Amino acid sequence: MGVAITDGKRDAMLFASNGKSIRFKEEDVRPMGRNAAGVRGIQLAKGEHVIGLIIVSEGDVLTATQHGYGKRTPAADYPVQGRGGQGVISIQTTERNGQVVGAIQVAPDSEVMLISNGGTLVRTPAADISVIGRNTQGVRLIRLGEGEQLVGVDRIEGEADEGGVVSQVNATNSAETIRISGNLKALNCRERRAVDTLNSDGFCDCDAVGCGITRNDSATAPINAICHQHQFAAG
Repeated sequence: MGVAITDGKRDAMLFASNGKSIRFKEEDVRPMGRNAAGVRGIQLAKGEHVIGLIIVSEGDVLTATQHGYGKRTPAADYPVQGRGGQGVISIQTTERNGQVVGAIQVAPDSEVMLISNGGTLVRTPAADISVIGRNTQGVRLIRLGEGEQLVGVDRIEGEADEGGVVSQVNATNSAETIRISGNLKALNCRERRAVDTLNSDGFCDCDAVGCGITRNDSATAPINAICHQHQFAAG
């Protein structure tokens, strides 16, 4: 689930699949040996499990749900509580959202990677994700295909491509090809990649962060495309 190195003087946050989270002081957890069972961090309902651990620093908390929704929330919005309680709502786990699958801390200049069980990876700036309060549903982060679910989110260390370009690739194909059953999904508007399902007349059908238009994917000729002003143009 999660392991972190810390100085013992920080706050720790645990996130559960039911949308609850708890923030407590590390000093509430006494040092123990390797073989110890540990102490309770958060009280879970039947069938729920912990999905994330954060050692609090500067930045926002990004939560993501299995149906592709999520949000950023200031860490200061999470009150410090005693260890072992039920916590507070971090994001609503409605029918639209599904269960929580990931929680990480991000800075405004961070980039994040969203990962689906269909092998789709979406890389996007954290700054493009809305900052919203705790007890809310969030916004769409990625459009998923039928039966597809978001399974993970992580912060990317390092710099963006030249020109500030972000990338989306399919994990089952090469890093220069984007193909998801013949459709392009959740493409960020700053994407630049070799695309084999679009031509220069194609539009982006993504409804993802930074985009939200429709596209025509009937072409098959490979091109280098860049989504510019909501339209792909030959690169």
